[in-house]
Amino acid sequence: MTNFDEVQKVGKENMDVAMASMAAMSKGVQALALETQDYSKKAMETGSAAMEELLAAKSLDKAVEVQSDYVKGAYEAFVGQMTKVNEMVIDMTKESYKPYEGVFGKFAK
Repeated sequence: MTNFDEVQKVGKENMDVAMASMAAMSKGVQALALETQDYSKKAMETGSAAMEELLAAKSLDKAVEVQSDYVKGAYEAFVGQMTKVNEMVIDMTKESYKPYEGVFGKFAK
């Protein structure tokens, strides 16, 4: 009976570790979804504002200036966003791995 109890205990511990890891992963995915939604909203607003400014331009020089400023700003925003998303994915991976640290530590001894 003792072996069955030990197997049951180990099974429960493994399930708890897996659930903690999945919870951390789920939380990270939700944060990424919110971040993507916010970025998309800001990008649409910026694009709409640039289009309005472009349509209001009185000269070709002004139109080129508006377009150049928009492209430069959109590129910088995109690079910043990708950097932020990369950091979020790294953090999410670290958090979802943490529950397994204790399990892997047992095998290292």
